[in-house]
Amino acid sequence: MVARVNTVAFAGVEVRPVDVQVQISNGLPAFTIVGLPDKAVAESKERVRSALHALGLSLPPKRLTVNLAPADLSKEGSHFDLPIALGLLAAMGVIPKGELEEYLVLGELSLDASIRAVAGVLPSAIHASANDHKLICPKACGGEAAWAGDIDILAPSDLLQLINHIKGTQVLSRPEAKLGEALDERRVPDLAEVKGQETAKRALEIAAAGGHNMLMIGPPGSGKSMLASTLPGILPPLSPREALEVSMIHSLAGSLPEGGLLQSRPFRDPHHSASLPALIGGGHKVKPGEVSLAHNGVLFLDELPEFARSTLESLRQPLETGNALIARANNHVNYPARFQLIAAMNPCRCGHLGDPDLECNKVPRCAGDYQSKISGPMMDRIDLQVDVPRVEIADLNAPAGESSAIVAARIAIARDIQAARYNGTAVNAQASGNILEQIAQMDEHAKTLLDAAMEKARMSARSYFRILRVARTIADLSGNPDILNKTHIAEALSYKRASF
Repeated sequence: MVARVNTVAFAGVEVRPVDVQVQISNGLPAFTIVGLPDKAVAESKERVRSALHALGLSLPPKRLTVNLAPADLSKEGSHFDLPIALGLLAAMGVIPKGELEEYLVLGELSLDASIRAVAGVLPSAIHASANDHKLICPKACGGEAAWAGDIDILAPSDLLQLINHIKGTQVLSRPEAKLGEALDERRVPDLAEVKGQETAKRALEIAAAGGHNMLMIGPPGSGKSMLASTLPGILPPLSPREALEVSMIHSLAGSLPEGGLLQSRPFRDPHHSASLPALIGGGHKVKPGEVSLAHNGVLFLDELPEFARSTLESLRQPLETGNALIARANNHVNYPARFQLIAAMNPCRCGHLGDPDLECNKVPRCAGDYQSKISGPMMDRIDLQVDVPRVEIADLNAPAGESSAIVAARIAIARDIQAARYNGTAVNAQASGNILEQIAQMDEHAKTLLDAAMEKARMSARSYFRILRVARTIADLSGNPDILNKTHIAEALSYKRASF
């Protein structure tokens, strides 16, 4: 007789059902797991054996076979421990077999039979809800599973609690839905703390309002990193749909805080030594990279030219498509990666290009070599390219500027305009060509200016449409939802460095 338990495997954000089949038969004592398990799954038999021993149960001296079907699907992760243990308990007659048919089960077992948190509970719960299953998951993950909808969820802290509930001697209540820690404004610098840099502040506001990519270029200490760090304080909060999308990715990565749904937009700032798999995703188990962890949020790359050339070039496809496709010989995994790129760099290696008192004696060759590390196609995908000059003494002594709260209010109004325009599914930076022709119509003077600038600077078609998207955002911030005028186009053009 075979005992069956439902669980899942993951291929990117896709959840695939797995049937855990357990058989106890006569023969030499052995415990075998088949079905293409990885090392973590193969080791689960020792964790299961020890967990059952902690409950006073011993495995029978027979041949134990666990099959993870389908057999040609790779099984990775420690979340198979609990389904295997429940399958063995059902096969041994400790719990009724029929009790497990309606449940989808995942969890890692400790040697003392406690159930540890695992990655991927939120997408698993959504899959269970879509397939009319109930869910058994670790107690630490119950808060995220509860967001999947009105499904029955058991979240025991150890295996004994679960057995007692199944037998009817204990009742486990449904876990409450949790929210992750909200954005703590005390830890996010306020825009008013940034001295001077009014042009860069304006560009940052436009970038936040329309979801545009932005590059800040300036000498060391001019405030580029601080400007970027203020961005979480002016971005609008995640919508419920966006929060669910982002939390699913962080759940798969095992980085969802305290088992709750994320409330604030991700802000990822990897070091420039980050490898290509760390940035895009990959590795042995094809985990999501920084671009996917920044989905619906911000990816900040400081010291942009110091990143490896191949790593930077790998950003081109996610920036265009909003997805990170990781190809392997035996598998293709796709993670969402619709992020906003904010980057910062020095104008040259010494960082003081244009300052006769500080620049090195290799100018202008060192500047050309340093800037050439960023390819033309990569620069073409950046909407706003802003100079951040050295801060003058007069700026340091000037009164504080607008606070993040004031700027965030204007951005929220512009985002509301875009939500109505795109039915809440996009921002201006994501507007497709056919929609852009309708929403970014120009008057005669604006069209003449843009055509002349395109011809003089020999810009690409991609640059043309990106300028229109930026101009559309500028118009939204000014409260003009209709025709783009010469002022909107002129400001959008001022953020394109044709000489770079």
